[in-house]
Amino acid sequence: MSGPNSSMSSIRTPLARVRGLGSARSGTSDFWRQRVTAVAMIVLIIPVIVVVMMLLGRNHAAATQILGSPFVVIVMTLFTIASVWHMKIGMQVIIEDYVHDEKLKLALIIGNNFFSVAVALAAIYAILKLSFGV
Repeated sequence: MSGPNSSMSSIRTPLARVRGLGSARSGTSDFWRQRVTAVAMIVLIIPVIVVVMMLLGRNHAAATQILGSPFVVIVMTLFTIASVWHMKIGMQVIIEDYVHDEKLKLALIIGNNFFSVAVALAAIYAILKLSFGV
């Protein structure tokens, strides 16, 4: 559209158009990533529950034997990764939606990333340590 009313067709202000402000287009990818991790956790929860039930009442040696199976290690590690990734995305969306101070938002997002990595590494370390019987 051209003409005198073409600038009226946009609801964005001229300053917003110059700055390029508007939809960041990242919400859709976060939405789908969170759904994919949720589906992964749904698929993996049954074997995780079975493993946890097998571990109930076992001593360290028996737990090490159960967790020594490559299948169990892979399932537990994948479940941990999916869970932590799901948690990170959900918390990031909450921070982006409800924290309005940009410096605080940036600090919280960085903290969320570090926390998520720390939780994932600690959980995976524990799984591997138990699986190798150390």
